[in-house]
Amino acid sequence: MGKDPLSDEEIAARLAKLPGWTREGDMITRTFGIRYHGGVALIVNVADVERLIGHHADIDLRWGHVRFGITTHDAGNRLTAADFDLAARIDRIAAAHEAQPHNA
Repeated sequence: MGKDPLSDEEIAARLAKLPGWTREGDMITRTFGIRYHGGVALIVNVADVERLIGHHADIDLRWGHVRFGITTHDAGNRLTAADFDLAARIDRIAAAHEAQPHNA
């Protein structure tokens, strides 16, 4: 997956295709509501996929929710196509765990 920084227009277009994800500077984030132990299982599944694709999110597990933050560190902490690919994968994994949208 491409790791060249995206333009603001490309970022906006890709975000429009990923409901629930928001831009925070040069990172995209999303929080899912899920019970603590379910969140642990969700994180393990996401980590398995991240290892396979060689791209990782910052993950924050709290009681009742999990927050993912994604940027491409080796592109100078800028947003790339790889970030949006990972976000879509996280969405699919979260759905399989019945994680719910969360406003943290």
